[in-house]
Amino acid sequence: MELRDRVGLVTGAGRRVGQAIAVALGARGMRVAVHFNRSSGGANETVARINAAGGAAEAFEEDLADPSTPERLIARVAGRFGAIDVLVNSAAIMRRTPFGQVTPAAWDEIMGLNLRAPFFLSQAAAPYLARGTGGAGGAIVNIADLAAFETWPAYVPHGVSKGGIVNLTRALARTLAPAIRVNAVAPGTVLLPENWTEEAAEHLRETTPLGRFGDPSDVSGAVIFLLESDYITGETIIVDGGRHVRH
Repeated sequence: MELRDRVGLVTGAGRRVGQAIAVALGARGMRVAVHFNRSSGGANETVARINAAGGAAEAFEEDLADPSTPERLIARVAGRFGAIDVLVNSAAIMRRTPFGQVTPAAWDEIMGLNLRAPFFLSQAAAPYLARGTGGAGGAIVNIADLAAFETWPAYVPHGVSKGGIVNLTRALARTLAPAIRVNAVAPGTVLLPENWTEEAAEHLRETTPLGRFGDPSDVSGAVIFLLESDYITGETIIVDGGRHVRH
């Protein structure tokens, strides 16, 4: 896929990894729809960085926790740009929920944003992605998590949601082929979870085979690789410095 002048929607692009992905796509000359919910300042920064780099971007505010949002967001983006070629499902929450303390409300909130929203965004975007710009098919990249492949007792709902993303990626890859390719990236520690102590950070660093943390650019690089690799679909690339092979 030639990314220049294509239209991409990145959810959760006002902060952290989603912001890095959106900026990287803009640097490739894409027209980027920058979705955000509460991070208006970050979304405006994302738009400014993309425009300054020679790309084009606009911000779209929507709350993906609302089940009616995915279809509305896709319609807004398609109406503004006239096409959607790439969908990056990055918006998610990572909430500490120790077993025994998980409530139905917390479970539904995590599943709603991390799993339900990517599915319904993909479903709503599929007709646009299948056409693409100039009749060329599009692509979806889902952002999973190392928690899909490991067991974290204090983050069970989160891990289940991200395991669902890996399965969703495979299912959509088969369902939407050959017009639309669907892949995923599963980051490890490229940004520390908020409010983590230096002691916890050092433990993570020491138990990572490469002996260091990653960077959001490692994730955005994997996303671009998958978008530009026309013979890859149904794949999940783990970007974790080797943590998943340490046992």
